[in-house]
Amino acid sequence: MAKTSKPDTASPVPLSRERVLDAALYLADEGGIEALSMRKLAEELGVKAMSLYNHVANKDDVLDGIVDLAIAEIDLPNLEIDWKLAMRRRANSAHEMLLRHPWSTMLIVSRVNVGAAMLRYVNATLGCLHKAGFSFEMADRAWNAIDSHIYGFTLQELNFPFEEAEYSEAAQKGLPLIPAQEYPYLNQLTHQIIGGHYDGIHDFEFGLELILNGLDELLNKK
Repeated sequence: MAKTSKPDTASPVPLSRERVLDAALYLADEGGIEALSMRKLAEELGVKAMSLYNHVANKDDVLDGIVDLAIAEIDLPNLEIDWKLAMRRRANSAHEMLLRHPWSTMLIVSRVNVGAAMLRYVNATLGCLHKAGFSFEMADRAWNAIDSHIYGFTLQELNFPFEEAEYSEAAQKGLPLIPAQEYPYLNQLTHQIIGGHYDGIHDFEFGLELILNGLDELLNKK
């Protein structure tokens, strides 16, 4: 995944909200959200910390701003194509964005985000589902179910303790902990991973298709 490019902090262009948020996004991508402070942000921009407050209210305003920048990278669902295809593209785009900005998932799910990009994102999502035939109530439930998969899978992927290439070796090392007499099914699965018959890495598309197909069945029952 492409990283956020380093902003031109030496630019003679006057300080602006856009420049402040671009620099904040870069710092968060490089060092995590814990690396982002008003002092470090000012240092990155080569200005005094107090000058930042002419463009952002406080750190919370900065966090809200960079969340909205991240959300703006997600492809909005196209209301003119099949709803499942539109939601699949939206989900994959969101997943890719969250991987580019590893700090963003927890901020999105733990804050009230009402930036312009977020509002467009939610509005287009509801519009796509409602146009497909879902009531507004069911459309809201549907996109929340999809997003629970997106956020949960992404957090697991970002924090998974092994790289894909290491997983078979890790399974081999862990095999003594799951003797066949006590854990027969888990033991058999582990042998499949060790033997290369199954990589053991969870599949984003698998869970997404289960949800979309379930929603499609629900829609067709109406």
